[in-house]
Amino acid sequence: MTDTTPSAPLDTSVPHSARVWNYWLGGKDHYPVDRELGEQIEQAFPEIADIARADRQFIIRSVTHLAEVEGIRQFLDIGTGLPTANNTHEVAQAAAPDAKVVYVDNDPMVLTHARALLTSTPEGSTHYIDADLLNPEPLLAQAREHLDFTQPIALTFMGTLVHYPVDENIYALVRTYMEALPSGSFLALNDSTDTSQQIIDAAVAWNENAALPIHLRSPKQVEAYFEGLELLEPGVVSLPFWRPESSEVGDVREAAQYGGVARKP
Repeated sequence: MTDTTPSAPLDTSVPHSARVWNYWLGGKDHYPVDRELGEQIEQAFPEIADIARADRQFIIRSVTHLAEVEGIRQFLDIGTGLPTANNTHEVAQAAAPDAKVVYVDNDPMVLTHARALLTSTPEGSTHYIDADLLNPEPLLAQAREHLDFTQPIALTFMGTLVHYPVDENIYALVRTYMEALPSGSFLALNDSTDTSQQIIDAAVAWNENAALPIHLRSPKQVEAYFEGLELLEPGVVSLPFWRPESSEVGDVREAAQYGGVARKP
């Protein structure tokens, strides 16, 4: 277990994305300022809770596929967020009890709740590291203490990169992480998109109130993260359309959150 002492003070006077997202998912780890902004965003964009749920369902379906079908037994989850239900280690180890999961974040409140993430099946392992995704080398060095980088690893960025401007630097960052992983590894990623006027309005309201801004992508910009990788079907799509359960097919509605899963050749 790594040191979970917060690296920065916990500020409860300013809304924070992890806590607002937790509120939308029906969690309990948020403060009045987070609920206030969450409710304001919901008024501008009533489907925001659907997007949060679509994100969570994508995690469940993609991680289950990687463990059950692709045989992946190692997961590096960068930008963990606050624990709710169906976290990556729970999904992976439900499909493959011997799966190893490493979570990465550097948010004080997430650090405070790291103990809730640090659970595991007896056969597998779950670890949490405090690191900044913008500094890949020290992050990867810590991850190597728990994962075997000679064997395939699934790297996940679930709604994390939206907080960074769309430019070559962020694409280069993702490539740096994928270059550190062996052939047969996977990238699973999703982000918020500018495919709805309502979410554009919601992003404006968010950026006027929250400390950490968001930068919406186009679907093509999300797809660019997977350049040089082999995208699994159906490619980069609105999350509810990524391999929905047969029982969901008739009820699937588009969400302004796009993502995909791809294999490193």
